[in-house]
Amino acid sequence: MGLFSNQLANVVEWDENWEEAIFWKWHNSEIKKDSRLIIRPGQDAVFLYNGRIEGIFKEEGNYEIASQIIPFLSSLKGFKFGFNSGLRAEVLFVNTKELLIKWGTRNAILLPAQGLPGGLPIRCYGTLTMKVSDYISLIDQIAGVRDRFTVDDVRDRILTVLDSYLMKWISAEGKDMFNLQANAREISAGIQSDLDMDMQKIGLTVTSFYISSFSYPPEIQDKINQAASVNMIGNTDQYQKIKMTDAMMNSSGGGAMSDMAGSMMGMAMGMKMAKQMNEQISSEGGTVQKKFCGNCGAKLPEGSLKFCTNCGAKL
Repeated sequence: MGLFSNQLANVVEWDENWEEAIFWKWHNSEIKKDSRLIIRPGQDAVFLYNGRIEGIFKEEGNYEIASQIIPFLSSLKGFKFGFNSGLRAEVLFVNTKELLIKWGTRNAILLPAQGLPGGLPIRCYGTLTMKVSDYISLIDQIAGVRDRFTVDDVRDRILTVLDSYLMKWISAEGKDMFNLQANAREISAGIQSDLDMDMQKIGLTVTSFYISSFSYPPEIQDKINQAASVNMIGNTDQYQKIKMTDAMMNSSGGGAMSDMAGSMMGMAMGMKMAKQMNEQISSEGGTVQKKFCGNCGAKLPEGSLKFCTNCGAKL
């Protein structure tokens, strides 16, 4: 339903089609003697006359303009309704709620990185919150030439400066270009400070700024994942064993191939265990006599032997 139907010709209220706007200007009709002003929760109504602020009303409710609003307007206190034309004034409805804005870099940002002549391309995603803090600046800079100002308008304005702030604060706080998420809090704090200074020029303040994630090109992300896996395990030999196990579990060669791989791995583990046990016995008992075959892991009988009685390998 539009703002001005025949039934609501004398009602001054926010157009329901612009609920997500930061402000919306009512100036489509005259304010007549029996006009009423409706202020809903999360809204302020700013009366403008000849381009200047006459009054700001913040309490929600349904008001009769002639008796409850006009007496409080600075230069219109003596205005008397009764003229056929009525009062030609503007009402600026301001959204006072904290607004959540999702953002993301439009293009990849090229960050200087050693070994990458063209730079390291990354993308970022996150959210920010902001709210109106200065009506005078908002009216002077934006509302004076526009009838409405939306979240999309603010997002476009932010994205024009965001890339430069990202490069500035990543260079200052990004200790590891391949793990920027570790310093996301410090980077976000620096960007919020700079962005807030920009937004205050148009009467807005940035109350929070968060970087949800950094995105690298697929080929770089694969290398990062591999490096993280090795560092997490902390042992290259152990990492290779895990890779072998994964290969066996995901083998497409059928049961025979898996069994063969399992047998080979079992023998390798057995030989390693035998070697470790022989070394332990030698270190504890002072004897060099081997108790297990280093080739097949079989236990050896007592006495001095040159060959394994199980597999025939030389001891």
